[in-house]
Parts: sequence; C-alpha cells; structure tokens
Amino acid sequence: MKYSCGITSWGAYVPRWRISVSEIAKVHGQSAETITSNLSIRQKSVPGIDEDTVTMSMQAALACIDRCKNNEMTLGALYIGSESNPYTVKPSASIVGSMLGIGNEYMAADFQFACKAGTTALLCALGQTQAGMIQRGMAIGADTAQAKPGDSLEYSAGAGASAILVSGREASIVATFLGFASYTSDTPDFWRRPSQQYPQHGERFTGGPAYQQHVVGAGKLLFSKLSMESNDFTHVILHQPNGKFPRIAGKTLGFSEEQLQVGLLVEEIGNCYAASSMLGLIAVLDVAKPGENILLISYGSGAGSDALAFRVTDEILSLQSEKCLRDSIQDVDYLSYQAYLQRVHS
Repeated sequence: MKYSCGITSWGAYVPRWRISVSEIAKVHGQSAETITSNLSIRQKSVPGIDEDTVTMSMQAALACIDRCKNNEMTLGALYIGSESNPYTVKPSASIVGSMLGIGNEYMAADFQFACKAGTTALLCALGQTQAGMIQRGMAIGADTAQAKPGDSLEYSAGAGASAILVSGREASIVATFLGFASYTSDTPDFWRRPSQQYPQHGERFTGGPAYQQHVVGAGKLLFSKLSMESNDFTHVILHQPNGKFPRIAGKTLGFSEEQLQVGLLVEEIGNCYAASSMLGLIAVLDVAKPGENILLISYGSGAGSDALAFRVTDEILSLQSEKCLRDSIQDVDYLSYQAYLQRVHS
C-alpha cells in the first residue's frame, strides 16, 4: 500500500534541569561508576515545580507550530500519549487543544501504552490523514519522571515532550510515511495498579523477553512488509530505556552505531517514557537530508513495539534551523537530590 501522508513539522521540549547519576548514587550509598556503566546514562532531565505532562505538551506543540510558521493552525485531531497525565479521569488532549486555541472542531484523545503511547498516537493521526478523514493532525508524546526513591528507575526516568504534525497534503510533507508494523504480546514486565503511586518492573525480565523480543520482532516485520533491509536506513531510532538496550537490539537487526547515534539521547536526558523514541526522531529530523530513510521503533511495557519508516523530502530543508534539539539539551541547570525530591515527589 502506498501512503500519501507524512510529517509536516516537529517540536520538542525538554526541561533544562538535570540530576546526575552520581548525585542520586551518593544519597543511596551506591557506586555511580557502576550504575553509569550498566545503564549508559550520566544524568536525566527533571521537570520544574510547575511543570507536568500538559505544560510540557503545550511547549512542544507551540514549538511544532512555530517551526512551520502557521499562525492559523487548524487540527482535525490532537492526541497525547503519556503514562503520567495529571488527571486520572480528564483528558490532557482537550486542555492542550484549548490552550492552543484551535477551536472545538477536532478529535481529542489520550493514549496509554507505557512508553509507546506516543507512537500509538502518531500512527492514529497518520491513519486518519491517509484515509482523508482529517487534513492535519498532531501527535504528542510526553511524560514526567516517575520512580520510587531508591528504585533502579530513579536513575533513568526523565521528563520531556515531543510533538509531530502530520498531514495528507504532499506539498508540505517533510518526511513521507512509508509504512509500519506492530508486534504485541501479553508480557507483564512493567505495571502500576490504581492504588500504587509508583510503577513496578520485572527487573532483568524486561530485557530479553520484553524489550528485545518486541523491538527486534517489530523491526523484522517491517523489513518483510516493505522489502527493505538494515542498510536501507540512514537513521534508526530505537526506544531508549537506557543506553545499552537499543544498541543490543540495533546490533541484532544489523544496524551500526553510526545509524543509531543521532537519535540516541538517553545518556543526556534519561528515558522520557512516551516522549523518548519520538524525541530521538526529532533529533534526526533536525539534521536529516532529502532522500534519507528513517526507521523508528518504539517499545511499551505490557508489551508492544511500533516500527515506522519515513523517507525525507526536499521540503525538510526549509524547516530545519540552526538550533537543534541536541543543542538545546546542552543548556542545563543541575539540581541537588533535595531539590530534585521537591520537584518530583512533593
């Protein structure tokens, strides 16, 4: 099937505040060197006291709209994927839509599938534009850091938001959608019951049976579906719960470190959950060249992976700016552990 839709703009927001692995390890009496080596993470992003999934989603959406310089933005759909919405029952998407001032004639929904909620939202928006149901849609992946103090997740759970604008109008498309494949199973490697404040995880069980099986499985399905191979892609973004998992999966699928490098942000900002793989996509879009193929494979615990392929068009050159996401995440303020606790556990 030939798709006549794709990406028309992108925007990101990552809080400037960071806490280092060494600062967390010092409080818990653990070896920062060992943890950094095991996770390939040096620090993670931390939201401000007044920031949550909605405010970060808004920042990413505004950056996305500003990039394409469309002051009269109309959206047929606005979707947010997250596992840290501020309300258990009340959509975040409708709040962001109201703040953007896009009127009332649009479909809004929140998606939940752990860290792949963002790509699920993106696929739904792409599907509606492909079908001609809407002219333009926006998918956002956003999350705040969620981890119990002292838990291994505390070293990696970051915060950020990513917004992708999609359209069915070929003239404005900067990356044409080539196709997708999803790989899903009932693999309970990460969960949180309604009464629990923090999520639980299956420790090493989340590696092979969960992450690797689904990411590699989705990648192989897409290769078969599109009759493509690993060397057909210039840039590859795999979900980044840490720095090691995507490299292992990438090697299994036949990708080089060079193909993975541009979209690998986890060492600097941690795992931003539903925003993670989409932030990697944005880092790639910032520097991608016309004619290059991009592969994105997300992962969500529970468990599933979405693999999406795009081909960059000449239109991307008009939207790329001098300041990239990788540049902006270098502007940081470091927090003490006490200041960090006040922000994420108050």
